[in-house]
Amino acid sequence: MLWRDPGTVRSKLILMAVATTLVALLTASAAMLFYDLRTFQRYWVDDLTTQADIIASVTAPALTFNDAKTAQQSLAVLRVRPQILAGAIYAANGARFATYVHRPDGPPAFPARPEAAGYRIEGGELVVFHDVVDNGEKVGTVYLRSRYGLVDRLVSYGAILGLVMLVSLVAAALVASRLQKAITRPIEAVTNVARQVMQRRDFTLRVPGNNTGEIGVLVDAFNDMLAEIGRRSHALQEANLTLEHEMQVRQRAESALLQADKRKDEFLATLAHELRNPLAPIRTGLDILRIRSGDAEATRRATDIMERQLRQMVRLVDDLLDVSRINTGKFAIKTGRVELKAVVNDALEVVRPYIELHGHELLLDLPDRPVFLNGDATRLAQILSNLLNNAAKYTNRGGRVKLSAHVDDKVLTLSVADNGIGLEQDMLDQVFEMFVQVDSSLERTNAGLGVGLSLAKRLVELHGGTIEAHSPGVGQGSEFVVKLPIVVEPELPAKTMPAEFISSETYRILLADDNVDFVNSIGALLSAMGHSVVITHNGPNALTAAARFCPDYAFLDIGLPGMSGYDLARGIRKLSCGATTILIAVTGWGQEKDRQLAFEAGFDHHMVKPVRFEQIEEILSNRALIKKVRT
Repeated sequence: MLWRDPGTVRSKLILMAVATTLVALLTASAAMLFYDLRTFQRYWVDDLTTQADIIASVTAPALTFNDAKTAQQSLAVLRVRPQILAGAIYAANGARFATYVHRPDGPPAFPARPEAAGYRIEGGELVVFHDVVDNGEKVGTVYLRSRYGLVDRLVSYGAILGLVMLVSLVAAALVASRLQKAITRPIEAVTNVARQVMQRRDFTLRVPGNNTGEIGVLVDAFNDMLAEIGRRSHALQEANLTLEHEMQVRQRAESALLQADKRKDEFLATLAHELRNPLAPIRTGLDILRIRSGDAEATRRATDIMERQLRQMVRLVDDLLDVSRINTGKFAIKTGRVELKAVVNDALEVVRPYIELHGHELLLDLPDRPVFLNGDATRLAQILSNLLNNAAKYTNRGGRVKLSAHVDDKVLTLSVADNGIGLEQDMLDQVFEMFVQVDSSLERTNAGLGVGLSLAKRLVELHGGTIEAHSPGVGQGSEFVVKLPIVVEPELPAKTMPAEFISSETYRILLADDNVDFVNSIGALLSAMGHSVVITHNGPNALTAAARFCPDYAFLDIGLPGMSGYDLARGIRKLSCGATTILIAVTGWGQEKDRQLAFEAGFDHHMVKPVRFEQIEEILSNRALIKKVRT
């Protein structure tokens, strides 16, 4: 059936034969129709002109002798020609002399004046004007109007031609259908085999039959081609499988190497930054001890700062050593009967100063009755301190950190929740991997080494427990849940205990650094020297203070919360008094590209932590820089 599958060779051959026949028939029909219409028009014009000539000959005497009755009778003869709708005889002066209408009740259709001899076709009607001549003199004009059945002729003739064309096309299709089988059957067999080969990928299939001539050569060549393709396809598949396996292994190894290299670079840069951060206030504390050795209060404050920062450095180094011991299999825990509250107290003793330093609210929700664990008290406290330290680090100043615990079916569940920056869903598992940074922007509050959570996870697993991270999303806080087996199951009433805040001090030269110990100690030294000092801990507050106080010098950390030091420097330069402010970058990032970025942002100096107070004094002693005006 041609209409069922118009894409087959058989259908296309039949369509070609039918289309060729159709084009020939249409050409012949168009020529015949054009010729017939021209002949039909000539016949009607000649017929009506002859009729007008007869009437002119008959009515010429009547016009000469002004015999209207005779002229009217001559026109009345037109009744035998129903195709003629109207007729009229006009005198030589153009007046209507006699008229005839096929239907008296119809509207008159006579021109007011006769026209020149000739004919025209208008509105499906033929109009003829013919001169009445008597003895070589024009005595009047004959007017005739008749039906012009061109449309009827066209319809009837076209119907005949259409019927002839239809019969011819059917005959052509039948003949072509019979003749094309010798060509299409072998080609259809080749097509079917090719389709099955593509669908089933089976190159053992062959086209059956013994064909002769060019079709036979085509079939044999196709079968030979399938055999060759089958052999090559099998070899190619074997090679592809081997290559794909090697590529997968190579890609996984390359991806792992790139990731490890990237994390290594980030870790080394962050390690340098994190070690310099405590060194800066320690260095400043030494300067305080040197300059204000007789001031007991300043000495005590400097000693406290140095002790806190030294503990932070020791903690960083201990975490790195613990991870190294675990990775090399040299780490062991000393298990024993441990009470939960003792573990919590040990952890809080470590992290409470850090939490208070950031102005966080600490909430505790613990069971009233004792809960005993079988584990290493030091390492359990280290787990909690790492989780609490992480929560405080990634929560904006003045946030909330909550430690809660409850027992269910001899399993202790510890939860450390915060309302900090939160986690993306794809980071919930990655956050426990080594050297993974949740926040890698310059505006982050604290970088961290990316080992605290990984170490906590491994310590939990060494105690036979599990740890999971949960977060509704970025900006919605996070929660870390630890589950550990217990020895004694207690009763579970609980109570909440809030912790204290400490507020930051403000002075006057603009200091902007999120390391509170460092910036406060520098501020104390500068204040002791008689300078006006303003201290801020994030970018937006620093920009507001700069607009209000118009400082001569601004010592700015690069990694500030809320706005990087680069953006802060650009903002200060846009202030009305910013052109005369000497900007000094104080940061743990000390590579050459970091210096170039600082100068491009508008800084005048770049200082790498830990900063010696003599460096600050050297910059302040150069008074000429204060008068520098930027263009």
